[in-house]
Amino acid sequence: MNTIEALGWLKEKGLYTKAKEASFYLKKVFLPCLNVKDEKVLVIGDMGNSDRNISALLSGGYYLAAQELSLDAKFILQNVKGRGEDADAEVINALAELSDGDVMLLNMSDKLGSIGQLGKGFRNLCKKRNQRFISAMSLGDLTNDRLKDMIEAIDINYRPMQLQQEKVRKQIDEAEEIHVTTKAGTDFVYNVKGMKAISADGNYTEPGKGGNLPAGEVYVPPNGKRIEGKIVIDGSSRVQSHTLLIKDPITLIVEDGKVIEVSGGKEARMLEKTLEWAESIAKHPGNVRRVCEFGIGMNP
Repeated sequence: MNTIEALGWLKEKGLYTKAKEASFYLKKVFLPCLNVKDEKVLVIGDMGNSDRNISALLSGGYYLAAQELSLDAKFILQNVKGRGEDADAEVINALAELSDGDVMLLNMSDKLGSIGQLGKGFRNLCKKRNQRFISAMSLGDLTNDRLKDMIEAIDINYRPMQLQQEKVRKQIDEAEEIHVTTKAGTDFVYNVKGMKAISADGNYTEPGKGGNLPAGEVYVPPNGKRIEGKIVIDGSSRVQSHTLLIKDPITLIVEDGKVIEVSGGKEARMLEKTLEWAESIAKHPGNVRRVCEFGIGMNP
């Protein structure tokens, strides 16, 4: 759907008013996060499913905010895409028409989809063209009444969070090990000696830069030495089809940087099946259960 069709669809589904209300709060993203001036702005979303249209609502809100700021913006909605599917031709054509240095905002229920001859991945394309972007993926499990929660996590004071994240980033850079213990039972050691942490703080103003919004994380890869212990997951878990809130905690046992045991209830079984599925399609199945990142959420 092009801009006119997408706006018409929002009105037809009774979603336009919500998107318009969201645009008031989303306007602030264009300066502190992206520093948009006179570049073209492409907003891509999808239609979602019944009562799960957060992708369309956010995308419509961003487009309407761009309009209010008198920016040169285009808005496209496509069908929901999963792993291995192609993006709609209209999306691929719109990406191809952008110039170096332009700006993109993606909000997808699941994936963007393959972009064909433009390259192997969206992020690589942006880096190659010095294009800035923000993205929010896997939104398809959120019902429309959760839009308020998304907006609250985006409509924050970015400077204090960025300063706090920089402090944590430096602490990790100077550390040799991270040791995590929780009341739920986690007791986990993660060696970071010699590694550099990354701060995903919502500042995507440099050419070729981009990342998630809502933002707010400091993360670091392992150095391949000591990664071991027990991790008890009692918040949420991403499985093959969606993200789920956990009722019965999942326990992971990690030895030599690899998950060797997954235990718990229904949620644990779903995670185990997801790992087995990933191993069945992976080019390097031995890496599927390897711990590859440690992140600290910082969004207030």
